[in-house]
Amino acid sequence: MKILMTTAVALGLTASAAAAQDAVTLQLKWVTQAQFGGYYVALENGYYEDEGLDVTINPGGPDIAPPQVLAGGGADVIVEWMPAALAARERGLPLVNIAQPFARSGMMLTCWADAGIASPADFPGHTLGVWFFGNEYPFLSWMSQLGIPTEGGADGVEVLQQGFNVDPLLQRQADCISTMTYNEYWQVIDAGVSPDDLITYQYEDQGVATLEDGLYVLEESLDDPAFVDRMARFVRASMRGWDWAAEHPEEAAMIVLDYDESGAQTEQHQIRMMGEVAQLTDGSDGTLDEDAYQRTVDTLLAGGSDPVITMQPDGAFTHVVTDMALSE
Repeated sequence: MKILMTTAVALGLTASAAAAQDAVTLQLKWVTQAQFGGYYVALENGYYEDEGLDVTINPGGPDIAPPQVLAGGGADVIVEWMPAALAARERGLPLVNIAQPFARSGMMLTCWADAGIASPADFPGHTLGVWFFGNEYPFLSWMSQLGIPTEGGADGVEVLQQGFNVDPLLQRQADCISTMTYNEYWQVIDAGVSPDDLITYQYEDQGVATLEDGLYVLEESLDDPAFVDRMARFVRASMRGWDWAAEHPEEAAMIVLDYDESGAQTEQHQIRMMGEVAQLTDGSDGTLDEDAYQRTVDTLLAGGSDPVITMQPDGAFTHVVTDMALSE
């Protein structure tokens, strides 16, 4: 009886400790993969638990819009690209960036080298694959700055609404497609294409890069000091996860694979992705760089007759959370 009672007490204490943890639900922008490795590492290595948090990570997908999930109460914090977040804010959904783990953009256009595109000035007359559902904003702003119409014709580009695959390039339906440095580009290579057969144009190099994979919450939530404190602990643990993932890319990739319930990811691809993603988070402590923020805003405002946003945002980011996270 004494043993049973002791066990019961121990179980009770364990339950109490679990109940004392603050719940946080994170909605990812895309499926479980090394793009989000830092969060899975923080979960697996107990960094969230160390901060008194009980974190649930919900993967995304082609039919999941993180801002809608957040607005509907399905998450406390989301991973989203800044163009989509600022566009949503201007439309009335008050998203606020509380941290920016990705310091650089991984977005680029990957083109066939034999398509006759030696520079962006050669885009007119070609078909370019572009992701939509909010991911088209950087591309449209870039074309506007170049003065290239997106309605086709000899002086413009034909925009192919690209699915989240590389088939349009492989099947020669497009001369260029949207890719990420850590994902789709390598899918093309894995399909048997030599890097020498390709030419890439990174948004970062073209001066039109916009910030990706930031952490966003609803503005009204920041009025609650307890919520701010919870987010500060979440960001601190997450950045600890990102640092560990950068130092241990292979182990981090294995952790991601353990959480991939779809079974669609491969070890080789995830290890490579983790190494590429680490280059985008390198040097970041989670604090949003205001110069990079303003570059994003300026790029989006330069959208010609149909800009992504029409005015300078107000209150679209805060340093309160990262300042608190870094203070301890």
